[in-house]
Amino acid sequence: MAFTIATPQIRFASPGPQPNGLQAAPDGLWCIDQVDNKIYRQDFESGAVLFEAQTDTVHSSGITLGGGYIWIASTYESKIAKLDPATGKTVAKYDSPGAGVVAWREDATDAQATGAHGLEWREGLLYVASPPSQTIHVMDPESWEEVNRFPSGGLRVHGIAWGPQGRLWVSDTSSGTVQLMDTERGRIFETIRVEAPAEVHGMTIHEGVLWYCDAHSQQIGCLIV
Repeated sequence: MAFTIATPQIRFASPGPQPNGLQAAPDGLWCIDQVDNKIYRQDFESGAVLFEAQTDTVHSSGITLGGGYIWIASTYESKIAKLDPATGKTVAKYDSPGAGVVAWREDATDAQATGAHGLEWREGLLYVASPPSQTIHVMDPESWEEVNRFPSGGLRVHGIAWGPQGRLWVSDTSSGTVQLMDTERGRIFETIRVEAPAEVHGMTIHEGVLWYCDAHSQQIGCLIV
């Protein structure tokens, strides 16, 4: 069935006040918080904090691991930060692709340019979800050149996670959906509607199950289809 409804199953609370990015890894569940801008690594079963570190990112909204580093979308700085995973110290920062004013703030007199939200790593490339451009940008982290892009399929793209057959799960908080997309053209193969009031901000996949964090409720959970 290409159209389903997911029931959010809360697993535990985030240690930070507003979790906004998730990445599953063999050593635990990594999270970036948009208020204290700390990275946390938690146990999948208990939610116990196994590691934490302060970052110098700003109102951050995406996290992934790749190439021996942690990558964070420093959203209000319009940068992508490359961090040492042992310390949380920034190694480098790059301009966030697709940065600009989001569509729903375009006519506001106090509109602020912002950058990316969700991040994912695959085969040496960094996938960057940008709400201002409503696009997934595929970046070569060595040259910081864009090698591909495709539309995100919604007004406010947020977390992204790898699905089957090399396709990408893409969440949109404006419509309350998660869509399975082709990474070449952005063709949509499947749509999951998430039951309110949960919002999928950060997203990742662990043992075939989509995990999410909700910055409004402070909760981390799974999407049960």
